[in-house]
Amino acid sequence: MAASSDGGKPLQPVTHVIFDLDGTLINTEDMYNAIMTELCSRYGKTYTWKERSQIMGIQEMNGLVIFQKLFDLPLTVEEILRETSQKKREQYPNSALMPGVEKLVRHLHGHKIPIAVATSSFRDAFEMKTGKLKPLFGLFHHVVMGDDPEVKNGKPEPDIFLVAAKRFEPPVPPAKCLVFEDALNGVKAAVAAGMQVVMVPHGGFPKELTKEATHVLQSMNDFKPEMFGLPKFD
Repeated sequence: MAASSDGGKPLQPVTHVIFDLDGTLINTEDMYNAIMTELCSRYGKTYTWKERSQIMGIQEMNGLVIFQKLFDLPLTVEEILRETSQKKREQYPNSALMPGVEKLVRHLHGHKIPIAVATSSFRDAFEMKTGKLKPLFGLFHHVVMGDDPEVKNGKPEPDIFLVAAKRFEPPVPPAKCLVFEDALNGVKAAVAAGMQVVMVPHGGFPKELTKEATHVLQSMNDFKPEMFGLPKFD
């Protein structure tokens, strides 16, 4: 019997895989959360999952606009960016892979499954976050970033995933792509692109916000590739 999604729909076989970056492949989402939590606490505010879920996964400046409105801090968006930039420059170069990532990426690459990254991060931030991880990121066919000129609208719009599908050689229909995401905005973008999406949310993420995902995992270590017609782990 074919495997079914968490919503009961049959899972469809895929041929290509697209990964989000922050919080999905590397632990920078936790770093960002700690930085924003500390900023809020300085002004007597509490940064909870309610606010965090609205900001996760989208382009940073758009996220900061939402952040400033949600908390009504006595800072402009530009001042918030300056306040947090130094800490990001200190912490991001030390980013590490999330559990199960290296095993899955090397497995897919070894079985010649085309893989790509679709991240809201701009190029300079991407380079800062992945500089020490270049051997692994060299396995991806391509990376689409938030400042790519073809990405007219950021997540939760589908643009970045549609561009990622188009850049495989040859281009692949969206329905043949499986997306890995940790953020609600990313899940919405993948669904809008017509792709199945595996969500690997962070601990404490509200369960009611995972319902749009095709399949939800506690860790990428729990992923079974054969559920989506991909080669089993050796």
